[in-house]
Amino acid sequence: MKIYGIKNCDTVKKARKWLDEQGVRYDFHDFKKDGLDDTLLSRLEQSVGWETLLNRRGTTWRKLPEDVRDTIDAQSAHDVMLENPSIIKRPVVEHEGNVSVGFSADEWATRFSQE
Repeated sequence: MKIYGIKNCDTVKKARKWLDEQGVRYDFHDFKKDGLDDTLLSRLEQSVGWETLLNRRGTTWRKLPEDVRDTIDAQSAHDVMLENPSIIKRPVVEHEGNVSVGFSADEWATRFSQE
């Protein structure tokens, strides 16, 4: 299992704490420390779609120029996420060939209880 996110993100902290408490092993990739390249982002987009990855609720989205927000499409979203990995919803989880976004203790208890 690989978890992608930003170390200081509250949701990532909750998710990692939950995994640690459950004894689930995982590797953590910090977008800010470890980076985000075109290949990784493209793979994540192909798995869940750019609309799922793009966090339109956060401050990074609100700080984008209005014309960028109003005309966002797959290519511009890709470029924005490469430039600003903090605009990606977190955590992103790769597990057994599947990719998911976000954290829910109830859902994760079902998905990862046999780890």
